[in-house]
Amino acid sequence: MSTNSNPARPVVCSEKLQKSVTAPGGTLTILQHLSLELFPGEALAILGASGSGKSTLLGLLAGLDLATAGEIRLFDQPLGSLDEDQRADLRAGRVGFVFQSFQLLPGMTALENVMLPLELSHHPDPAAGARETLNQVGLAQRLGHYPSQLSGGEQQRVAIARAFATHPEILFADEPTGSLDQVTGSHISDLLFRLREESGAALLLVTHDQRLAARCNRRLLLENGQLSALA
Repeated sequence: MSTNSNPARPVVCSEKLQKSVTAPGGTLTILQHLSLELFPGEALAILGASGSGKSTLLGLLAGLDLATAGEIRLFDQPLGSLDEDQRADLRAGRVGFVFQSFQLLPGMTALENVMLPLELSHHPDPAAGARETLNQVGLAQRLGHYPSQLSGGEQQRVAIARAFATHPEILFADEPTGSLDQVTGSHISDLLFRLREESGAALLLVTHDQRLAARCNRRLLLENGQLSALA
């Protein structure tokens, strides 16, 4: 485990995590004996080359996939003992996601995309909550637009609004600026970290962008299936 002076319990942690898959040449081990902790309000960046397993690790920690061995605890709940529905219930309203490919539903407007997690977490007024959050990201005039009618930067702002709409305790971000040009990516990065600071959410960010990672409290390098600290 990492050493951290924070006396609070970690919002997510792993112990001796391993992930292996069956490949044509035999078993491929992607992650091995991997341990980490992320504490409330902390921003942690995990760097690594393409194919190093960063997205796999994020998916495991969020309970979107299951580990081959080891333990993951999210909000102090062991994910390995929960089924898919129970893991989804655990995430509802407490976990936000931002992906490189935006992952917006094409048949829904910006407003409807942001309303969705609010509805799933039984918000009393999903439409009002979604409007408020879209206003925070500067899209008050784009509520009725579909993803295909928005630029890449606008789509990612909708995705960020969706992630923060429920005031999550932890945000998982997978290459959030990876599909954007440098200028747009810089604006999205500023927005992401501003909202994170305002909300107090913990952030687990996987990226290969050193500048983005430098904005986090801690940085770890994922290489050969294991993590090591970066200065």
